[in-house]
Amino acid sequence: MGQLDGTVAIITGGARGIGRAYSLGFAGEGASIAVADAGDAGPVVGEIEAAGGTAMAVRVDVTDEASTEAMARAVVERFGRIDILVNNAGHFRYAKRGPFTDIPVDEWDRAFDVNVRGTWLCIKAVYPAMLGAGSGTILNISSMTAWKGNPNFLHYVSSKAAIIGLTRALALEVGQHGINVNTLVPEYIPHDLEYAQDLPQIDAKVVAQRVFKRTQVPEDMVGAAVFLCSQRADFITGQSLLVNGGTQFQ
Repeated sequence: MGQLDGTVAIITGGARGIGRAYSLGFAGEGASIAVADAGDAGPVVGEIEAAGGTAMAVRVDVTDEASTEAMARAVVERFGRIDILVNNAGHFRYAKRGPFTDIPVDEWDRAFDVNVRGTWLCIKAVYPAMLGAGSGTILNISSMTAWKGNPNFLHYVSSKAAIIGLTRALALEVGQHGINVNTLVPEYIPHDLEYAQDLPQIDAKVVAQRVFKRTQVPEDMVGAAVFLCSQRADFITGQSLLVNGGTQFQ
């Protein structure tokens, strides 16, 4: 039996990269998956179904309240419930880097719109279903940059630090209803060739700081995510789990 048998999970940003790994990994553990993405989630749904799993594609803009509410309704209509939300959608790949004085206001707002407001809106959208069931799991995604304080990336680092506070405060609000809320923290993951070529110097620098001297891949995140969304983690809430190959803080 899979660790997530009988559950229904929404994976935002689930059509590519790390989100795709979550979608496939959770399906492999028995969950029915709603692959929620601004792009085409059809190929990932096809992969899941070809492997014998159950999945649906949901088009969503996590920054838009009506869109996130429609996502939740569609999942409940298809599967009858929502047990798990993985807030994986994020603004990173195309985030601009540079001195904090040079960050355009619209770029700052974009980071917070997707990474913070998007997380909050998705949680609000699924909350009624979890409240009605008296249980649920919300897994938010932060970043090692919030611990390291990476320079020249202030808007992104600040938005991901906000997720840690959001998780801790929300855990106190919803715990009485049987809902647990945790944060998963990945290190830099160049999940495809194009991505790796964008900033080739970053991976080498990060690998040098790790105990395990290799590139981190999306599949490295799946085991921890499955655990935090399974019954084995029912007594864990408000916490942050760092999955980084033993990064040494410098």
